[in-house]
Formats: sequence, structure tokens, C-alpha cells
Amino acid sequence: MSFQKDYYGYRLTAVGQPLERFEGSMEGPGDDEVVIGVAGCGVCHTDLGFALDGVPTRKPLPLALGHEISGTVVAAGADAAIREGQDVIVPAVIPCGNCHACRTGHSAVCRTQFMPGNDGDGGFASLVKVPARGLCPVPAALPAGVALADLSVVADAVTTPYEAILRSELSENDVAVFVGAGGVGGFGVQIAAAMGAAVVAVDIDPERLTMAGEHGAGLTLNAGENDFKAIKAAVKRFRKESGRNGIGLKVFETSGTPQGQQTAFGLVDFGGYLAVVGFTPKKVEIRLSNLMALDATARGNWGCPPERYPGAMELVLSGKVKLGPFVRHFPLDDTVQVMAAVAAHKMKKRPVLVPDRKD
Repeated sequence: MSFQKDYYGYRLTAVGQPLERFEGSMEGPGDDEVVIGVAGCGVCHTDLGFALDGVPTRKPLPLALGHEISGTVVAAGADAAIREGQDVIVPAVIPCGNCHACRTGHSAVCRTQFMPGNDGDGGFASLVKVPARGLCPVPAALPAGVALADLSVVADAVTTPYEAILRSELSENDVAVFVGAGGVGGFGVQIAAAMGAAVVAVDIDPERLTMAGEHGAGLTLNAGENDFKAIKAAVKRFRKESGRNGIGLKVFETSGTPQGQQTAFGLVDFGGYLAVVGFTPKKVEIRLSNLMALDATARGNWGCPPERYPGAMELVLSGKVKLGPFVRHFPLDDTVQVMAAVAAHKMKKRPVLVPDRKD
């Protein structure tokens, strides 16, 4: 198809260096691709892992980061099922759909998956080209207070804990404990509460704990003011007082820190379940035999399959999960400053980069 449009963005050129602004001309999509006009792109700690910690990207640098993308299809390839003008959320991980893993219900480990900002250029740009498969259509009319740019965080910060919660088989009989109440954990608290569970939030940031308490957490614990024994005792009391009779705590590690992972592992009890949702490249020392002795389960999840996205989005559109209080918009041209602020732990809300759409 005939398509060519100027665009701009920010890309990583070398680990440890600020992202660099670039300008270019986007060529048309292949038959099975689409070009998205980016409405918003969330900034995730995984982006920091690539930019600062030396976590390797699968596509060599330079590379535009960003895997939490929402926007509008501005060009669609001949084989694309979705058409121009459709607003969409782009899955953070797009499986191929054809390999043995995909065909047997294990698409998260598809070896030919596409992750924007890792396998190819991502959403830190005004335009992005992605596979046409798996895109989550967004209704034309959104509820008051929900913007298309806000929905970018559904691509990871909402759907990743959503998938972890579904895998844990969380029910209204359970107590869910989120260690880390930031972007991912804050949404996890809301999702678990929407599913009827009694929820505990653990963090070191008083503001995040206040937000968690206002949006579903029945107990908030400051790990900077309480040692592990005190936290464990408080969770035990809360569970008893909640009257929930589920077998074992459902613990969700959403901090992505060594300390948080040690705390989460230590809270696992008899028949408990540990979901490893956060990521850190640093090693953690634990006694793995606890899983055997407690007949407990520990499981990670790499994102969320695209077919689950509509269910997660519906929680937002129905008002059961609030985005507005947890996100903050920034112009795309503030990318360098936003990345630095996130790295310095100065961001209380999930930053969403919004391109100047006048181009």
C-alpha cells in the first residue's frame, strides 16, 4: 500500500545514556502489519532495565523503547483483520499464533513473539509499526474520565497482574497480598478487590499505600517501618479477622526488588501461592525447600495473552479499576526527564508519554 508519514520519537542508542530524539519517515505496513498513531505509551521499569541495567533487547540498538501502547490504526496491511480508524490497545507481548506453544495454549512462551520496544521499535514515538494480530479494539465512546492515552497502561500494568490473578484462581474466599503497590501492584490491588478478595498492600511509600487503601486494600503495611516479623503477624491477624477460608495466602510480588521478593517468598504459607510479577536483574537468596515443606506453588507470568485483554479492559470501562488516579500524562518530548525521574523513584504515578499529534 502507498503510505509514508513523518514521525518522531526517542530511542536508546547505548546503555546508560539518555534516550536520543529522532525524526524519520514511516513506511507503510506489510500485509500482516498495522501502523498505529500513538495516543499514549506508559513507562515501565522494564524500559529502565533495558536503558540502565543492561538487560539486552532482542533487536540490536538503536531502538525506540515502550511496550504499553494505545492509539489509532492509521494504516493497515492487506491481511489485517482490523481496519484504519480503529482505536486499539497493543498487547505488550504479541505471540505468533502458529507455533506449537501457541497452538497448545502456552502463547506466553512463544519463541517468535513480538514485544514492542524489545523485538522492534516501541511506543516512545508518534507512530509505531506492529503485527496486526492480537490487537484489542477499544470502543469509540469511552466512559467519562477515561482517555485513550490512559488505556495504554492496560497493555502491561493492568493485564500482567490480571493474568497473574487469573492463574492463581483467586476467589472471594481468599486473602491477596501485594508486595509492591506501585504501577503494577496498585492495579493488582484493584483487580483483586473487584474479584471479591480481601486485600493487603505492602510498600515503603506512604503515598502509594494511601492510594492502595483508597482503592481496595483492607490493610496497608509500610515495610520501611515494620520488619518482616511484624508484617507477617499483621497479615496473619488480617486474614483471621477477614473470615476468609481459602487454603493458603495468594501472594503477588509486584515490587520488582530483591527485598520485595524476599518478603513475598517469606509470606507464603501452607498451600499458599506466590505469583512472581515484578522483575529485577539482581539475585535473591531464598530457601526454595519452603515450597516443598508448605506444599506451596510459585509461578511467574510473562505478560498476558492477547485474548485476555478484553476482560481486563472491561474492568476499566465498568469503573471497577480506576486508571486516572494512578497515571500522569507527559509530552513525548519530556521522555528523557521522565525516564530519569522514574529511575530516581520520584514518580508516584505511572507516566504516560503523549505525542504531539499535530504532526
